[in-house]
Amino acid sequence: MKRLILSILLVMSFCFSHAQSGTGVSGQVVDSKTQKPLQGVIATIQNINLTEVTNAEGKFLFKNVPSGSLLLLIKNQGYKDQLLSIEVESGKVLDLGVVVAEEDITDEQQLSLVTLTDNDLGDDNSGSENTSGLLQASRDSYQQAAAFNWGQARFRIRGLDNEYGTTMINGVVMNKLYDGRPQWGNWGGLNDATRNQEFTTGSAPSDYTFGGILGTQEINTRASIYRRGSRISFSGTNTNYTGRVMGTHVSGMNTKGWAFVVSASRRWAKEGYFEGTDYDANSLFASIEKKINDKHSLNFTSIFAQNSRGKSSPNTNEVNDLKGIEYNSYWGWQDGRKRNSRDKDIMEPINILSHYWKINDKTTLNTNVAYQLGHIGNSRLDYQSANNPDPTYYQNLPSYFYNNPDFNVLIDGVLASDKAKSDFLADGQIDWNAMYYANRRSANNGKSVYALYEDRNDDRQFTANTILFSNIANNITLNAGASYRKLKSHNYQKMIDLLGGQYFSDVDPFYQGDLTQSDLNNPDRQILVGDEYGYNYNLLADVIDGFTQFKFRYKKADFYLSQTYSRSDYQREGLYRNGIYASNSYGKSERKTFENFGFKGGLTFKLTGQHLLDFNGAYLSKAPGMRNVFSNARINNNITPEINSERISSVDASYVIRMPKLKMRLTGFFSKIQNATELSFFYGEGLFDEDAVGAGNEDSFISEIVTGIDKKQIGGEFGFEYQLTSTLKVTGAASYGQYTFDNNPNVKINDDAQATATNTNPITDFGPAYMKDYRLPGMPQQAYSLGLEYRDPHFWWIGANANYLSDIYLDVSNIMRTSNFVVEADGLGYSGATDENVRAILKQEKFDPFALVNLTGGKSWKVKNTTFGFFASVNNVLDTKYKTGGFEQSRKATYPDYVADNANGTPSFGSKYFYGYGRTYFVNLYVNF
Repeated sequence: MKRLILSILLVMSFCFSHAQSGTGVSGQVVDSKTQKPLQGVIATIQNINLTEVTNAEGKFLFKNVPSGSLLLLIKNQGYKDQLLSIEVESGKVLDLGVVVAEEDITDEQQLSLVTLTDNDLGDDNSGSENTSGLLQASRDSYQQAAAFNWGQARFRIRGLDNEYGTTMINGVVMNKLYDGRPQWGNWGGLNDATRNQEFTTGSAPSDYTFGGILGTQEINTRASIYRRGSRISFSGTNTNYTGRVMGTHVSGMNTKGWAFVVSASRRWAKEGYFEGTDYDANSLFASIEKKINDKHSLNFTSIFAQNSRGKSSPNTNEVNDLKGIEYNSYWGWQDGRKRNSRDKDIMEPINILSHYWKINDKTTLNTNVAYQLGHIGNSRLDYQSANNPDPTYYQNLPSYFYNNPDFNVLIDGVLASDKAKSDFLADGQIDWNAMYYANRRSANNGKSVYALYEDRNDDRQFTANTILFSNIANNITLNAGASYRKLKSHNYQKMIDLLGGQYFSDVDPFYQGDLTQSDLNNPDRQILVGDEYGYNYNLLADVIDGFTQFKFRYKKADFYLSQTYSRSDYQREGLYRNGIYASNSYGKSERKTFENFGFKGGLTFKLTGQHLLDFNGAYLSKAPGMRNVFSNARINNNITPEINSERISSVDASYVIRMPKLKMRLTGFFSKIQNATELSFFYGEGLFDEDAVGAGNEDSFISEIVTGIDKKQIGGEFGFEYQLTSTLKVTGAASYGQYTFDNNPNVKINDDAQATATNTNPITDFGPAYMKDYRLPGMPQQAYSLGLEYRDPHFWWIGANANYLSDIYLDVSNIMRTSNFVVEADGLGYSGATDENVRAILKQEKFDPFALVNLTGGKSWKVKNTTFGFFASVNNVLDTKYKTGGFEQSRKATYPDYVADNANGTPSFGSKYFYGYGRTYFVNLYVNF
């Protein structure tokens, strides 16, 4: 019996020993400064897509790992990624011992830098650990260059507008239904609170949505995933604001299952980089999570970001030559301070309730309900029977008199052109005092002839969605989701300042009789501060969408397939009966519905563990933004003619190297957008034969409708980083693209002056605009960067990068590229409009290339459990002056008018330009505890 028991024990001991000696990898991750273990660190064996998370002791263990050469990625927010090359022997557990995680002091750059330009702020990429192949939760060197080095020049990845990407907070889409773009200001100033982000590039798969062809950005605000601690920072800069203070506290999950995060910031400036651009912003953030049990958690996130800033004006070469590129025509002195007439105010709080359900070890379900409300207001001056208050109004500038010699007469012995020049140089700003004086004249009987109003939209949007993640097999993952969005957007003019008067008249003085009335239901109203006037309507939308996605992982290849369906219903509800469109402005319009679908797929082929080939392709349709569905939404219910969904296709192929010292990606891409629509509003001359019956005014304020636009983007991306030594790293990035219009779209003009009782949709077809092969405007189509970074073992670092950007083109006028420009109403060509002359005029302007040099650096100190540090940067060290964009004015829409305006070399209606910042700095001091 003793021998039997001993034999059984020996066999059990052998079996237990054999079970423990299976092939695996283990280790413990600790902080380099405190030597304390780090919980929640993600360890991934990239060759085989195995992932583990460190426990409370900082330990991880992989089981059943195949033998051979493998790559182990150690990743944690706020720490440097580590890519380790390991050799695993069959039947043995490779113990890596202690893996030291170093604080990523360049992460401070992510939290500190202002990466959005003034116009990106609302005027108009890492991956998920749960996805296969290449997607990682950090930007690669190319994405870093695009965001931080080229962003100041309005660089766009792959030449795509951000409406072709998807931005989410906790899986809730933040892209506006109005124009498809996210309103970044809705969470501006909350860098600490929004740092947990996952990115995908192009059409690569996301766990949360089907996405677009630009990529996806998911901001996760679940309270339990933040690193415990507190942080206070103070910043100074000379960009769009001058000062910032920010504070954040993270509790971590306590023993009762509660976790919370709070963050607040304030940013301000009496004047930013451009003249008269004041800035005032306050932001608050709170996230609280309750862990009900091991399967269920609830999280509530509330975001409040109020932002008010003064805009800067685009200017013609004439104005820039006289006043300099920092000149801003939107402001003037009042009571000893600079007052901007064009303020943008944003306040749209976001509230999200999230439920996390761990159905089992392989399946989770995340359900969210969100409600966003608030307003966006853009102020500007209104005037009636008074002179235009804009100091750059064409009749105030010398060019007006150069181009109209009959008016360039002597005034007190001085030519009118010289007097206009001297007056503009002496002041050239809005005269607030003169407007107050005009409003208070007794002849007006209290009526303001000048007033300040804002174009307002007050949105109320409800969103509900659910997102499923399931490992349906060891190598197969299912992602699926469905969402519903309901929007009511109230759009109107709001009176905000009568400028010393008692009331303002709600009429359009350019018309007569009933046509002058904004609202025939309430005619001849006297408008007071806070009143709605001019236009008043709701935009209503109901949108549903869903997607499914399957990802397959194998030893030598990963691939995925995804599909989506959506339905968008849009409607306008007029609240005023406009005098011009009395029969089709009040009440609800017909409902416009768009049904769309999409398919995409991709393959990652693993040549070795360090060399990969990646392919992605997508075809989808996309509903137009609401702003383009109604041709003149402010005053009628008319739907844009020939409006349809866009058709979008995209392919890309990449070669990727991932080695401990070298990381590189080379990508070629092609995309095509078809059937896009664009609306714009402007004064145009020479568009209609003024002698024709019902033609309206020759000089008219019109809406231009361009439909059937095709765009093509083709190019390549390259990025690398190489660790020269343990302290020195070199990085590089390049982008080469050809982004062009790919057809001749149709142009129609809506002229309100042609509207009659029987013609309630006064649209004239101007035929094709010859746009094919013109370049897409307003972005560099070539960009190159080379950088060097030194990281000292004593926790300080410095970096420098040099950048070269070129192939930036002017936004051209559509109407000038129709036959209207060269052909008279009788069908004959204008005299002098030869092919040579017309080609010279219509050649697209290409801006000069430029170079930008940037410097960054930082230092941190650890004192017990407190970290002190600073980050500093100087952008555009050489103070290079460069154009970032601009547009042709469309007012001179015929050849003879254009030639007359340019006869003296200084046109009154020349192109207007935007300029980038000159030399700027940013300094941030912070304390983490």
